[in-house]
Amino acid sequence: MDVALVDPSPWLIVLPLLWAMFAFLLGPGRGGRVAIVGMLVQTALAVDLAGRLIREGVRVHAVGGWGAPLGIDLHADGLTAVMLLLTQGVGLTLFVYAWVYLAEQKAKAWFWPLAGLMVAAMNALLLSADLFNIYVTLELLGLSAVALVTAGGRPAQVRAALRYLLVGLVASGAYLLGVALIYGVYGTVAIADLALRVTADAPLSIWLAGILMFVGLLAKTALFPFHFWLPPAHGSAPVPVSALLSALVVKVSFYLVLRLWLGPFAPLTDSVGWLAGLLGAAAILWGSWRALRATHLKMLVAWSTVAQLGYLFLIFPLLTPGGPALAAGVIHAVSHGLAKAAMFAAAGVLIRATGQDAIAGLTGVADRLPITLFAFGLAGVTLMGLPPSGGFLAKWLLIDAALARGQWGWVALVITGGLLAAAYVFGVLRQAFLLPTGPGHFQPVPRALEWSAFVLAAASVLIGLRASELIELLAVGGFA
Repeated sequence: MDVALVDPSPWLIVLPLLWAMFAFLLGPGRGGRVAIVGMLVQTALAVDLAGRLIREGVRVHAVGGWGAPLGIDLHADGLTAVMLLLTQGVGLTLFVYAWVYLAEQKAKAWFWPLAGLMVAAMNALLLSADLFNIYVTLELLGLSAVALVTAGGRPAQVRAALRYLLVGLVASGAYLLGVALIYGVYGTVAIADLALRVTADAPLSIWLAGILMFVGLLAKTALFPFHFWLPPAHGSAPVPVSALLSALVVKVSFYLVLRLWLGPFAPLTDSVGWLAGLLGAAAILWGSWRALRATHLKMLVAWSTVAQLGYLFLIFPLLTPGGPALAAGVIHAVSHGLAKAAMFAAAGVLIRATGQDAIAGLTGVADRLPITLFAFGLAGVTLMGLPPSGGFLAKWLLIDAALARGQWGWVALVITGGLLAAAYVFGVLRQAFLLPTGPGHFQPVPRALEWSAFVLAAASVLIGLRASELIELLAVGGFA
């Protein structure tokens, strides 16, 4: 059989589009079972692709038999495979969670078709091999994410979604202008071709293109000071949507920053890594401070996302060939994706059980929801960077990279960020373990919701014990 017929790459894009369309035809609120089955198959396809990469090396699939420049190529290497595994694995667990959580809520109306479109856009973005196709997938991803934020129709959700939409459109416009400038100079937008053509003495228009594209992507990643749209969007969206956005959507735009930084723009970025590091440091400190001051659970988790995203950008001033900084960034992206999905899922259980989002209203829930509190605590272990979690390994590798270059300031920042994370995580746990002063409100919660959060939290810890497989996969394509 022709390998093109069994190559998993195109199916990772086509399959979510198919089940999203089927869910749309089934009507509002329906299609959850189809989506879960689809994600199961996609997870198997992502695992199969990772295995092929380890055995055979980097893979390029010419869509329809027409490769670049006339056609479209799908490119898969180790970094792509890691992000695809994260997307399908977290998506599958959160879809099970959403199926139960949204069973009786208005927010479920068009959740499944929009979620399918969002997953298809993320998979297509991760597999794209040229800058213009990346723009198309960024737009599809942004529009589906904005629509999901509005699910439920509350005024706060609509306001947050409009802000998210405005930022996304401006960011995409900046990115597209950069792509146009690059095409005007080199006559190609293929990433592989540009990696051979862009040099340190590139014309001023290429420097301007790089600035526009990176600013657009940083805005979509919500790195400080472009973070202002994230807390309202993640804090007001339905819980399953918040989890998907925080765990996955902002990670794929970081993936693009990393891909372009190490690829076409590598000759231009050697001297500006410190700037990315400073923005990451500001994100860690400001996001942690706002999380400490938060009085509502989902806003605390949302501000925590702002802080944790900062660690991803600490790697840029520390990148060296064969050094630990790149592995630190990728492991942090994976472990944070799992932990933040778990934390939002656990927050959703607590909110449903108590009927409120206020942290002060969590008094006494430890006795009633021990699995959920344990899941929240495990996710917190990853965010704090305690062993044996993936967060610990990522921070350890960051510290190792900083020490190797004699940059003690980054070491102090990583340790300070971990202490601040401990403060806001333990603040929630302390409130949950306080004895209630009265009977209070409590509504039983389906066990599937609690166990979904626990599975994600446990995975964020266990990934620290299995990171060697991730590093082996990253080596495909020279990323480790």
